[in-house]
Amino acid sequence: MRIGLWIDEEGKTIDEIGAAAKAAEDNGIDRVWFSQRLGWDALTLIAGVAPYTSTIGYAVGVVPVYPRHPLALAAQALSVQALTGNRLTLGVGASHPHMVEGMLGIPMERPAAYVREYVEALGPLLAGEPTDYVGERLTARGQLEIAGAEAPELILAALGPRMLKTAGELTAGTTTSWAGPEVIGSFIRPTIDAAATAAGRPQPQVIAGVCVAVTDDPDTTRNWIGSHYGAAGDMPSYRAVLDRGGKAGPEETAVLGDEETVAKELQRYADAGTTEFLVCPVGTDAEVERTIRFALEYA
Repeated sequence: MRIGLWIDEEGKTIDEIGAAAKAAEDNGIDRVWFSQRLGWDALTLIAGVAPYTSTIGYAVGVVPVYPRHPLALAAQALSVQALTGNRLTLGVGASHPHMVEGMLGIPMERPAAYVREYVEALGPLLAGEPTDYVGERLTARGQLEIAGAEAPELILAALGPRMLKTAGELTAGTTTSWAGPEVIGSFIRPTIDAAATAAGRPQPQVIAGVCVAVTDDPDTTRNWIGSHYGAAGDMPSYRAVLDRGGKAGPEETAVLGDEETVAKELQRYADAGTTEFLVCPVGTDAEVERTIRFALEYA
């Protein structure tokens, strides 16, 4: 199981983010991850940060498929590939009703079916192949040619059975949120593996995004996670995975404690079939620094 590091970009300059990516590279981290939130555009950010490094991989987890058309996203992703020397992992996902419908005013009807159409159209475009895709709700016709750009690795954020089936059949794997090792081992890993096997594809990646704090005060940090991320427990896809793991809220999925405790929890994820443990540092500034130091040393 390799170690990935999520870099919190909120409120930071490109120089600060670039320095964090460079430190990760110098300490053996395979790839760093960015989120698509309400600030930096994640793909543009990756293109801007890449010159600060030379070998580390970059991933976005994830770009919402609403309202980006596959042709537009493929053109942006391949442009980033050309600018970074082909170091991009492209994660896509459905997002959530309060964002898609509430913020954008776009109906989010049958999202799993829409995401499947989207990935079916996106894959050939990322490979530079001519595409003439007509689905129930999505049409994509054309071909993209960007010199030097290879098809980026494609990952799908999948937590439920239909999304995991799509991820296993059509992508390199999945990235999860709020899924503990018990859920990965008993549900996510066997479900995505079965889909990949039936489609004649290799075993998919399972990238577990987890809030982590190397701390001597786990209760305080757990309360902090509950206050900052507790609303995620009301989002349907997250609520389903939390219920599957018997968790009341996101704070109960965090990995908290001293270095020895955190290392033992990471082993549980590895034993469950996680291929990459994505460390998302949380807590006070001192805890975040301690957590990042642990991740760099553990890698």
